[in-house]
Amino acid sequence: MKVSLIAAVYKDTQALDVIIKALRKQTYKNFEFIIAEDGSSKEMQEYLTTVKNVEFKIIHTTQEDNGIRKSKSQNNAIRASTGEYLIFIDGDCIPYSTFIEYHVKLAERGCFVGGKRVNLGPQFSYQMREGQLHPYELEKNFLWNFLAISNDAVERHTEEGFSISPNSLIYKLFLKGRKKKLQLVGCNFSCFKKDMLAINGFNEELEDAAVASDTDIQWRFEAIGLKVKSAKYIANQFHLYHKRSSEQDRGNTALYLKNKQDKRYIADKGIVSHGE
Repeated sequence: MKVSLIAAVYKDTQALDVIIKALRKQTYKNFEFIIAEDGSSKEMQEYLTTVKNVEFKIIHTTQEDNGIRKSKSQNNAIRASTGEYLIFIDGDCIPYSTFIEYHVKLAERGCFVGGKRVNLGPQFSYQMREGQLHPYELEKNFLWNFLAISNDAVERHTEEGFSISPNSLIYKLFLKGRKKKLQLVGCNFSCFKKDMLAINGFNEELEDAAVASDTDIQWRFEAIGLKVKSAKYIANQFHLYHKRSSEQDRGNTALYLKNKQDKRYIADKGIVSHGE
């Protein structure tokens, strides 16, 4: 099955370079990488000219830099994708070597898959950005570095970096089919492309903040009968540290709630009805 891995990015070529390093170590090879740029920066264009001899196809989608329009950039990427299966990450999230493979192993008709992330602190993020630490090295030595990563972390949940194979007995006994409700995070989820088309993609009317790429997507998938499968501890990724604003923009929450109440699960402004 061909996969389209879509990364929502904005100018951060340093983090993108780390992602590409991680993608060269992927155990699953049948994928294309789509850089969904929210803008069309000179920095990104210049960086991509330096990316040579990679083992996978890279597609770069752009749009006018007119404020934060993440959802529109992701819809651009979906339109450009050729894979049957879509995986979404953010431009500062670094996948484990088994990331694509394990998303594919969990893929199931009638379902979408949601994972989590390990929030690295400033020290480990700096080392990774500067090329002093390869993400594959940290992944393979995660247990050895667990305490150091935990002490460096600004946010909790370092334990979500422990990796469990979906083929393992541990997964089959303790994780497969668990009923605990999963809250989707937009930086680590996957679905069949046909299911994303069925809801007309991301809702570009929600001001392109966090609600549009996780909470809104989840209820709309569930509205068409899909069930969520957890990839926690399975399809893992590192999240590079960055300072957060004191009040995170959640977008047009009122519109999201009204759409949910009215059961309007097909986006008025999405992949097909795409705003220019």
